[in-house]
Amino acid sequence: TVDESELLTVPDGWKEPAFTREDNPKGLLEESSFATLFPKYREAYLRECWPLVQKALGEHYVNATLDLIEGSMTVTTTKKTFDPYVIIRARDLIKLLARSVPFEQAVRILQDDVACDIIKIGSLVRKRETFIKRRGRLLGPKGSTLKALELLTNCYIMVQGNTVSALGPFSGLKEVRKVVLDTMKNIHPIYNIKTLMIKRELSKDPELRTQSWERFLPKFKRKNLKKRKEPKKKNTKKEYTPFPPPQPESQIDKELASGEYFLKERQKKRKRMEEIKAKQADAVKKRQEERNKAFIPPKEKPAVKTKKASTEKKIDINAIKEKVKNAKKKKLGALPMEEVKLKMAADEKKKKKK
Repeated sequence: TVDESELLTVPDGWKEPAFTREDNPKGLLEESSFATLFPKYREAYLRECWPLVQKALGEHYVNATLDLIEGSMTVTTTKKTFDPYVIIRARDLIKLLARSVPFEQAVRILQDDVACDIIKIGSLVRKRETFIKRRGRLLGPKGSTLKALELLTNCYIMVQGNTVSALGPFSGLKEVRKVVLDTMKNIHPIYNIKTLMIKRELSKDPELRTQSWERFLPKFKRKNLKKRKEPKKKNTKKEYTPFPPPQPESQIDKELASGEYFLKERQKKRKRMEEIKAKQADAVKKRQEERNKAFIPPKEKPAVKTKKASTEKKIDINAIKEKVKNAKKKKLGALPMEEVKLKMAADEKKKKKK
């Protein structure tokens, strides 16, 4: 009798045994190959690290060729290849190298417990400026948001151009994809990071592993509700009247009313010229007034006369006389006469005793 929950969970530290030649002694029937293009700026790096790529794939009996003229990388199986899935891993390796992932990280894809995911984010946002802002939000200040996401998911993440390359365990890749897609949908990554931190702490408790975690996870509500834009020109409804509006006057009716209709062509021209000249004269007058404003002196503030301090004070002469008398009696640095006499008498007595 075994508990069903124990059968559904994978024990801690369990790993699937490695695929060896004994599992497939006869090898593969057909030759498989995959090729991918790489951008021009990656050519110098790939030329340096290509011997290492060939060595890593050579251990799994997979050939790798680099075509610098065409700008492509190709991987093919050989007669000695026994693992049928290694060609898929080799394909992912060259894809990661083309997406600016360094060789030290990309070569980890050849391990059994490591997978990769290349998320295309270029077509998720219409405006280029908005896309750059949201991609920068994923990176965070000095790459701090991306670093926090790497620590929580145990994945290596590389944001390059219109793609995000992730490398790590399957469970971590699932979380990375969710965070990346939510960020492109204008949901800040900090909310997902908070949720991941809570899940990480809950997974440590063996009792809570089989329970639902919804009660512990935070529920964030959107606060930035879009306000309805009010039109600049508000159309106000006029009162309904059964009568049609009055017909506007034509140009001939206006001329008949002013008497201009009966004037000759010369007189009409002269009248137009006079109106034009009158308008020009008004414009010149206004322009001159604006120029003359610079020459008008500003109004000066009235000078405030400072009141002279009253030097005349009542002087008490009697008090000054008393101070002078007291000063004369006291001799600075010398003892009074009575004290001097007493001192001299004491000195004489001492001499007589001797």
